Amino acid sequence: MARLTVATCQFPVDADIARNSRYVRRQMRYARERGADVAHFPEAALSGYAGADFPSYDGFDWESLERHTRRVLELAGHFGLWVVLGSTHRLTGDHKPHNSLYIIDATGAIVDRYDKRFCAGDPEERTGDLAHYTPGDHASVFTVNGIRCGALICHDYRYPELYRDYKRHGVQLVFHSYHAAHMTAAKLAEIHAAIGEDLVPRGPGGTYPGITMPATMTAAAAANHVWISCPNSSARESCWGAFFVRADGVTTGRLPRNRTGVLISTVDTDADLYDSTVHWRDRAMAGVLHSGTLVRDPRSDQRTRL
Repeated sequence: MARLTVATCQFPVDADIARNSRYVRRQMRYARERGADVAHFPEAALSGYAGADFPSYDGFDWESLERHTRRVLELAGHFGLWVVLGSTHRLTGDHKPHNSLYIIDATGAIVDRYDKRFCAGDPEERTGDLAHYTPGDHASVFTVNGIRCGALICHDYRYPELYRDYKRHGVQLVFHSYHAAHMTAAKLAEIHAAIGEDLVPRGPGGTYPGITMPATMTAAAAANHVWISCPNSSARESCWGAFFVRADGVTTGRLPRNRTGVLISTVDTDADLYDSTVHWRDRAMAGVLHSGTLVRDPRSDQRTRL
């Protein structure tokens, strides 16, 4: 039997690295005290998120970020706690940094780094993430307590191919970090107008992230039979609170938005969960896009007749 206890963490991420670091270390302690094996943090949790928490990396304090990252590594080793830490990874010269998740094991060592592959923005890289970040080019697969894990970041959710690829690699749990927060009143008004003010109350959230992100995580979990941990920044306005989805698509816990908190969830890969696609998923991923046995029949072939 493989079991793993996950702490899905949220706090109001901002541009102050030292402040973010205090939240991260405090929530690591809380997670360990409650028996968590892994503490999972939002996108850019330690560094802050360019374009939302601060305007650009001009004058960014890279030395402070490295110093506080090392403090997190040391504390992970002290607690014997795995940590999936959202941050920024500096590149050389004029290259824009990566938007990253550091995968830190229970000894305090970085065993991998996931770099956000689908950074939002225009093809000229003047808007969105691409104005600030260099996209990554690799999946990150690692094993914790016998459970095979993968990592994704925010806008990656729009690309179901990434979940299918992780499923091909045998991943059972995805750590999917978000930063759908720190929205200004003007931005919220713009989104409401784009959705349609009359339709905003009908949806589960008043923003595109609030509508599409939880729904897509439900679908990704059920379609691929994977557990998903979804932390988010709680900086006002946050679009939704951190949540955790079971492999059958059931959300097992959710934190209130705009409030600091830690959600404790347990993955049990031997649990008897509903999976209506178990018999045909591998065939579909191999390109055989039907279930059962096909037959040759003229009434099947004649598609324009009754």
